Amino acid sequence: MSDYTPNPGPPHTDPADRGYDPIPPVRRRRRLLPAVIALAVLGGGGYGAWSLFGGSDKKTDERAAAADAFLSAWAAGDADLAGRHTDAPAAATARLTALAKDVPTGKVSFTRGDATEKGDYAFRATFRLKGGSTWTYASSAPVIRKDGRWVVRWSPAVMHPRLTEGSALALREDTDNRGDVQAADGTPLDGLAPALVGTPGKSGLQYRYDKQLAGAPADSVAIVGTSSGRTLATLHTADGTPGKPVRTTLEPGVQRAAEKALRGMDKNAAIVAVRPSTGEILAAADNPPTGENRSLRGRYAAGSDFKVVTAAALIKKGIRQNTPVPCPRYERVNGQSFENQDLFSLPAGSTFRDGFARSCNTGIIGLRDRLDNNSLTEAAGLFGIGPEWSVGATTFDGSVPPTTSENDKAAAMIGQGRVEASPLVMASVAATVKDGTFRQPVLVEDAVKNRAKPTAPLDSATASELRSLMRAVVTEGSGKALRGMSGEPGAKTGTAEYGTESPPRTHAWFIGFRGDLAFSVLIEDGGSGGADAGPVAAAFLKGAAASG
Repeated sequence: MSDYTPNPGPPHTDPADRGYDPIPPVRRRRRLLPAVIALAVLGGGGYGAWSLFGGSDKKTDERAAAADAFLSAWAAGDADLAGRHTDAPAAATARLTALAKDVPTGKVSFTRGDATEKGDYAFRATFRLKGGSTWTYASSAPVIRKDGRWVVRWSPAVMHPRLTEGSALALREDTDNRGDVQAADGTPLDGLAPALVGTPGKSGLQYRYDKQLAGAPADSVAIVGTSSGRTLATLHTADGTPGKPVRTTLEPGVQRAAEKALRGMDKNAAIVAVRPSTGEILAAADNPPTGENRSLRGRYAAGSDFKVVTAAALIKKGIRQNTPVPCPRYERVNGQSFENQDLFSLPAGSTFRDGFARSCNTGIIGLRDRLDNNSLTEAAGLFGIGPEWSVGATTFDGSVPPTTSENDKAAAMIGQGRVEASPLVMASVAATVKDGTFRQPVLVEDAVKNRAKPTAPLDSATASELRSLMRAVVTEGSGKALRGMSGEPGAKTGTAEYGTESPPRTHAWFIGFRGDLAFSVLIEDGGSGGADAGPVAAAFLKGAAASG
């Protein structure tokens, strides 16, 4: 809607409009040269324009130039310069500055006409509002002679003919049109996964899909009392366009179970759950809940959970579960000493299965001569680590670069050194073992056109061996937190060193699967994977089972 009438109509009857002359139709004169000038938007971001229609003598031209200079500066968003083209610079600058904040726009344009009978220069203002609607109205700029130059006689009525010293313009937006970020069942994720969902226009899914969710808000421009804030008159209204919801794959019950398992924890932490048969992300919980999105974007040393990938590389080189593998207290590589957590060792005759179940670092590192510098990178590719993932959200997809030395290789084999992963990546590793196929995780299916593929398929025999090894972690080793739980869960514990302190600080990891659900738990500075992250994983699985 608009209060501008391009052709003269009946006299105004509103008392507030008395004395206001609408812009008359433009008359072409022989000496006139119309022009359109593009300028910056009031408030920034676009352009403004107005048409110039000169007068027929020097005095008229000077007066018209004064009006044009004022409108030019206003359109350019330079309130200070516009103010200097008036007889009250400070007052005009203050009001135009406030207007840019009170009625933010995407585009402003002005069209100036000839002088009115009163000597004012009428102009048409067109505001392209944030909601997408266009508001057009007519006003005028009186031009007077002051201190030897022509300037606009300032009053709030220059901005809009109904404005006074005691009133201002205000843009009102109705944001009820915004779409919801939804769970897999179509219900809004109200209060769930706040770190992932984020804040409209600022973070998370609300930021990534802001345009889709926002639609076009219903908006209106009103005159309000500057002291009371009360609406005195509504000048423009426009209906909005409802935003479209964004549906995720999150399962509300599984998400609640993940958040409950982290509740009350005084450490930064995350839980991610993935459905192995489809790759759908069922939960992405963070602690603190409204803080950083660690679950999908966190970048951490993978620790011993990465031994699942290392085991796949070793199996390809002929290592089997019953292969004898010593597990001494220390393993030295070119003068660098590697050790097991709490300096444990396993008795003579221990096998690869025994060492994997107990998370023996030295035994794994002792097999480094079976691998070349590309072996771990190639094995990681079987789990989709390497290609860029398209999940429908911002993610860190892991990094396993080729090793450059024996020491680098030794560290990488136990998930240290330059090996990094997110909780999402490690949940996907567990999901790949359970299903036997890497299925790239997905959070917003409608936004994913092409899922990443593994660099090579994980052969069924290797997948079977890995499932058996992860089951042994629960029944015989460090994953005892899940022992006795139905569904034959498998797991791998991890304690990842970080920082430069001596002894180093550690993140606690626990990944695993149960039925058609794979998961990872990460606790920053959390101690031990088995002792500290394990009970959190057990609480999550119990809660997830109860929810569905």
